[in-house]
Amino acid sequence: MMPQPTPSPRITSFKEFYPFYLQEHQNTTSRVLHFTGTGLLLILLVVTLFLGRYSWLWLLPVIGYGFAWVGHFFFEKNKPATFQYPFYSLASDFVLFFQLLTGKQKFRAK
Repeated sequence: MMPQPTPSPRITSFKEFYPFYLQEHQNTTSRVLHFTGTGLLLILLVVTLFLGRYSWLWLLPVIGYGFAWVGHFFFEKNKPATFQYPFYSLASDFVLFFQLLTGKQKFRAK
């Protein structure tokens, strides 16, 4: 019988998760795609609410995840953390968006 790999410790806080998230988002193109998707998501949300076009809400995850997943699968070549940590990942997308917007993070990671 083959030994089972030891599972990595489960992340239990956002403070613990965010450095892992940044490590998984090193590719410049992926960061641009994440930024674009999150920005478009926010614009669509505001427009949807302003116009009362609630039938457009289904587009939010398509836009948000679509851009991000293209970044992961084709540029980062890793699996999105959304599958294992959906809430921390969603929060991290917005934190990274605002950090990129304000210059606290750079599009070109190291």
